[in-house]
Amino acid sequence: MQFGRYFEEFEVGDVYKHWPGKTVTEYDDHLFCLLTMNHHPLHMDAHYAGETTDFGKNVVVGNYIYSLLLGMSVPDVSGKAIANLEVSSLKHVKPTFHGDTIYGETEVLEKTPSKSKDDRGVVHVETRGYKQDGTIVCTFRRKVMVPKRSYGESRGGEQPGRPVPHE
Repeated sequence: MQFGRYFEEFEVGDVYKHWPGKTVTEYDDHLFCLLTMNHHPLHMDAHYAGETTDFGKNVVVGNYIYSLLLGMSVPDVSGKAIANLEVSSLKHVKPTFHGDTIYGETEVLEKTPSKSKDDRGVVHVETRGYKQDGTIVCTFRRKVMVPKRSYGESRGGEQPGRPVPHE
């Protein structure tokens, strides 16, 4: 199974559909809020959300959805990355609620060989996250420095650092 891609494998216009999706639970949302110290009652207090917001229920914290989509994209996009260089935009388009299932896909927007080192390049991608009904909930663009095949081969091939089992 491939994990990530070399620079040569990215083609502008390609779309990678990440699999599987993830159903967001109340536990996921609350744990992420607690870990990141985001205790806003919109996310943590069902009574508050039900009585005082337009949604009438808790909204999943947007940065969890972003993090989930970023993680979903790793096997297809950045699994071989040398560095994540930037996130140039992040848009929370629609709310996500407990019980929604999130799916993601990433489109290759641009690829640029490195000017300073011939064994790598920069790939510019856009990731889109959507719910079970197809509603887009989150989009973000980022640039990732990825190796060329020569970089990988010089460092141990497809699974560098993996030990050989013996008795």
